[in-house]
Amino acid sequence: MNREEARKRATELVEKMTVEEIASQLRYDAPAIDRLGIPEYNWWNEGLHGVARAGVATMFPQAIGLGATFDEELLKETGDVISTEARAKYNFQSADGDRDIYKGITLWSPNVNLFRDPRWGRGHETYGEDPYLISRLGVNFIEGLQGDGEYLKTAACAKHFAVHSGPEALRHHFNAVANMKDMWETYLPQFEACVIEGKVESVMGAYNRTNGEVCCAHSYLMEEVLRGKWGFEGHYVSDCWAVRDFHENHKVTSSPEESVKLALEKGCDLNCGCTYQKIMDAYDEGLINEELLKRAAVRLFTTRYLLGMFDKTEFDSIPFDVIECKEHLAVASRATKESLVLLKNDGILPLDKNKIKKIGVIGPNANSRASLIGNYHGTSSRYITVLEGIQDYVGDDVRVYFSEGCHLFAPKTEALGREYGRLSEAKAVAANSDVVVLCLGLDETLEGEEGDTGNAYSSGDKNDLKFPPSQLKLLETIIEMKVPFIVVTMAGSALDYSLADANANAIVQAWYPGARGGKEVAELLFGEYSPSGKLPLTFYRDEDLKDMPDFEDYSMKGRTYRYIEKAPLYPFGYGLSYADVKVTDASFKDAKSFDAASKEGITINVKAVNASAIETEDVLQVYVHVNGTKDEVLNTKLAAFMRVKFGANEEKEFEITVPAYAFTTVDDEGIRSVTGNAADIYVGFNGADKRTEELTGTKAAVLNLK
Repeated sequence: MNREEARKRATELVEKMTVEEIASQLRYDAPAIDRLGIPEYNWWNEGLHGVARAGVATMFPQAIGLGATFDEELLKETGDVISTEARAKYNFQSADGDRDIYKGITLWSPNVNLFRDPRWGRGHETYGEDPYLISRLGVNFIEGLQGDGEYLKTAACAKHFAVHSGPEALRHHFNAVANMKDMWETYLPQFEACVIEGKVESVMGAYNRTNGEVCCAHSYLMEEVLRGKWGFEGHYVSDCWAVRDFHENHKVTSSPEESVKLALEKGCDLNCGCTYQKIMDAYDEGLINEELLKRAAVRLFTTRYLLGMFDKTEFDSIPFDVIECKEHLAVASRATKESLVLLKNDGILPLDKNKIKKIGVIGPNANSRASLIGNYHGTSSRYITVLEGIQDYVGDDVRVYFSEGCHLFAPKTEALGREYGRLSEAKAVAANSDVVVLCLGLDETLEGEEGDTGNAYSSGDKNDLKFPPSQLKLLETIIEMKVPFIVVTMAGSALDYSLADANANAIVQAWYPGARGGKEVAELLFGEYSPSGKLPLTFYRDEDLKDMPDFEDYSMKGRTYRYIEKAPLYPFGYGLSYADVKVTDASFKDAKSFDAASKEGITINVKAVNASAIETEDVLQVYVHVNGTKDEVLNTKLAAFMRVKFGANEEKEFEITVPAYAFTTVDDEGIRSVTGNAADIYVGFNGADKRTEELTGTKAAVLNLK
C-alpha cells in the first residue's frame, strides 16, 4: 500500500471519530474504538538487537557489537530476523487478545545517536562514533525491519532526535548546545540518511533541549529540518515522559496543558508518557483545536494502515516456530563472530587444545548471563557464557578451572565475607593452569540508561574509563602470578586497557556478544575462525579525558577519531586478525579530477593478499581528507568500507566506490558543500592514523586526488 492511499484511508477514518476518540489515539497505549472496529494498540515495542521484553526471541549482540561488524548486509539481515519474529509474536498475541506493551509491530529502534563521549552509559545502544558508519548500518537495519513488501513489515524508529548523548543524570533538564558545524557534520547526518534513504516510518525526540528548544517540540529540528528540508512524512513520537519534562524540568511551559499545546503544534504526534491524557483539558481550555488533533491522528493511522493492521497481509501467516529457529540463530552467531575485535595478540592466540592440559577461566563476567545481553534485551531459551563456551569446546580433553575472582564492582562477593574474598581461589586457579582467560568488563547494571534499575555509578554513565576497582585488583593479581593470560572484556564502551595492554598476552573486545555469545568467543580463542571485527569507536586512556571538553560540553573538539589531537590507545577502525591481509595496490578505476569526484564519486581498484594459510574475513576501509579548505575535519573521515572474504594464501582484486558526499565539507553556518580542491585517500584494512601503523606495522595505501 502506498502512503497516499494509506493517508486517504486514515483521513476517512479519523473524520468518523469524536474529538475524545481522536485524543485517545495520540497516546502510546491507544484504547479500542469498538464502534469503528479499531482494536486497542500499544505503540511501545523495542527491537534494538532482538525483539525485547516480551518473552523468547533471537538475541543478537548489542548494537555497539553490530557496529563493530562494519557489515551493511548483516545489519539488513538482522533487521529482517527481528521483524519476522516481531510479526510472528504479534500474530499469536493479538489473536489471543494480548495487546500489551512490547507486543506491537512499531519497533522503537535503531538508536542512531553518535557516541561522542566514552563516559556515556547509553553508547552501547549505538553503532559507534562515526556518522557515516552509523548512517550505513542504520539505513540497512531500517530496511530489514520495514521490508520491501506491499505493507511495512514493522515500523522502524530513528532515535533520539537530536544531539543526544548524555549525561544521563541531567537529560530531563539539560540543554545541549551545539554549533551549526557540529550539528551538520556530526549530529544530524545519520538521521538525514535514515529519513531520506531508509524512509524510516517514525522518529523519536530526545529528552534534552538542543540550543534552547525541547527536542520533542523543536521548531528548527522538527519543522524546518525534519519535515521541511528532509520531507519526512511519518510520525513523530516523544521519548517516554519527555513531554512532562517541558513543565516539570525544562520549565518552558507552566502546565501539562501548555506542554500538550507546544508538543502538538510542533508536530509531536504520539506521546510515550502521560501528558497527552490532558489533551481534552487543553482542548476545553481553547489551547488547541480539533484540526491539530486530526493532523496527528491521521499520521498515526497512516502508519497503522501501512502496516496492514486493518487488512490481510503477507505477514499474517508467519508462524510461531520462526522464533529462535535454526536459521535465525545462525544469523545471530555470524553477527557475534563478526563483532569480536582482537586488540592485542603476541602469538598466544589461537590456542591449541591439544597442547593445553589445564585452562583457568577467571573473572566476574566469565559465567555471567548479564554480560552477554546488554540492555533492551529479550529472553533467550538458552544462554552460553564464556565459561560454558570454553567447557563445551574442549570437552573432556582439557581440565577447565573456574573462579569468579571478584565481584563485578563491589569489594565483597559474600556479604559476610571479607573484601576480595575470591582472590585466593583465583590465584589457585591461575597457579594450576597452563593459560588463563580473564573475563572482565561491565554489564547493564554499570552502564545504561538513566532510570535503569541498579546502575551503580552516575545514572548509567561512567565517572571515568577505569575498570572497577575490584577488577583492577584481580587483574593486578593475575599479572603477579606470571601465567600466560588472555583478557576477554564484555562491555559496551571504551575502557582504559593500559595495564592489560602492557601485561596481557592477548586482548579480545567481546562487547555484549548476545545470549549464546560465549560459544563464538570460545571458538575464536581456539582458532575456529579468524577475528574480523573493527572498533567502531576510539579507545582512550583514562588520562585522555582531561584533553576533552567537559561531558556537558557538546563541542566535538578532541572527541572521536575525527578530532582527537593525541594518539589513543586503540584507534577507530582497528582490529587484528590471525591472518595476514594487506592491500598491495590501489588505483583509481577512471582518471578523474577532484571536481569530478565531488560530483559523481570515485571508484578505486584494490589488490589485496592474504599472505597466510588461514581463511579469514576482513574489513576494507577507505578514509578521506579534503585539502584546500579550512572546513575539513582535523584528521581523516571514513568514506567507504566493505567486508572481504579471503581463502588461504589468496590474492584478490575488487572495486570500492567512494561517494561524492565524502568530498564535501561543512562550514561554520552548517552548510555542506564542496569547498576543497584536492583530497588524500587512504585504503587499508585498518585506520589511516599513526597509532594504527604502530599497532599493525602496516601503512594504508595513499592516493592523491587533484
